[in-house]
Amino acid sequence: MKRLLTPDIARGSMLALIALANSAVYLYGRPYGVRQHVVETDLLDRLVSAGVVTFVDARAYPMFAFLFAYGVARMAPERARSRNVWLIVFGFVHAVLLFPGDVLGLYGLLGFAVIAMSRLRDRTLLVVAGVWLVLTAVVQGQAYASPPNGQRSFFWSFETADPLAALALHPLEWLLVPFGLFGVGAAALVGVWAARREVLAEPERHRRLLRHVAGWGLTAAVLGGLPSGLAVAGFWHTTALWQLGALHAVTGVAGGLGYAALIGLIATRIKRPNAVVRAITACGERSLSCYLFQSVVFVLLLKPYTLGLGGTLGSAEVALLGLATWAVSVLLADVLRRKDLRGPAETLLRKARELRSSPA
Repeated sequence: MKRLLTPDIARGSMLALIALANSAVYLYGRPYGVRQHVVETDLLDRLVSAGVVTFVDARAYPMFAFLFAYGVARMAPERARSRNVWLIVFGFVHAVLLFPGDVLGLYGLLGFAVIAMSRLRDRTLLVVAGVWLVLTAVVQGQAYASPPNGQRSFFWSFETADPLAALALHPLEWLLVPFGLFGVGAAALVGVWAARREVLAEPERHRRLLRHVAGWGLTAAVLGGLPSGLAVAGFWHTTALWQLGALHAVTGVAGGLGYAALIGLIATRIKRPNAVVRAITACGERSLSCYLFQSVVFVLLLKPYTLGLGGTLGSAEVALLGLATWAVSVLLADVLRRKDLRGPAETLLRKARELRSSPA
């Protein structure tokens, strides 16, 4: 099947937002406040944390779920099932050894749900997505409803100095990830609906739809994310944390779809990709490797039992580190593209699937 330009551009560029979201989790050595973000005192750090929460937190992962489901819906079921199994395996290894906030396993499970629901009618898909949004509001509202007491409520391993103790916590923390990213289910269902209409395969035919989704989705994301951003940064104090969490999660799904639509619109204007677009596309084609590369860098630099920079860097500095890590991954992916090589993780995934499908 021919690769589509729009999803690869979307994955490659939005990995920058994933880097921003994940790198912030590694900060420790200070009290934890709203949404489990560290409490910053420096003005620049507060402004950056407000921006990351408003534009990135719970917004980037729904976009990836939309793209993932879009791809699964276009695959043959047997191929999709094999890929889902190995994503869960990769996710477990990634979570245990590196990053317990791993989403590969969650997306693998999501892939099976997409296959199961692929026979639903369009209207039923969208109704289920709407119901899932209501559940998302309830689950996410409850997850962040407790007033901050300065301590971590989850991801305890990120402030654990003993590497063995930290690694022992990773499997439990990984099992809690679906509760923190509950909204990706709704985004995935919309991805199946969009795949049936070839929205990303033929974005020129769907400009009107993409404009509406981009405009309304991103507007909802900003308006719904700003209250949480202001609360995290200490510019606004409120006790309505349940409502804040629910609003942030639901509008995050809208934001994820809005980001995907915006990149679809941008793709319609790309007639001849330049060097930058080719590099970002190469990153998108090797998104699994680039995602894992981020975890390797963050663990080596930020964890308490490695260089421990997560205990000294502020939100602005760690955001810069996240973007720099993404930029390096883009450059490395482009080097592989020039040599006509897949990413190492993509190569391993392909070999694992071929081994499983080969006769005994």
